[in-house]
Amino acid sequence: MERPEITKEMLIGDILRICPNAAEILMDFGMHCVGCAVARNESIEEACLVHGIDVDELLIALNDD
Repeated sequence: MERPEITKEMLIGDILRICPNAAEILMDFGMHCVGCAVARNESIEEACLVHGIDVDELLIALNDD
C-alpha cells in the first residue's frame, strides 16, 4: 500500500506513524521536540512556525523519504 502524501496540515503524530524516518528527518531540520506529547498533536506547519523552519523544504524531505 502506498503511503499518503504528507501535507502541512497533518499532525506530527500522524506523520511519525506513516513515515518510518520522520523522527530522524524532523531532528535533522532542528525539530528536536518529536518526542514531546504536545508536539504530536500539532500540525507540521504549526511546528515549523514555532521553530523557524521552512515547511515546504521539510515537506519535500518527508515526502521524498
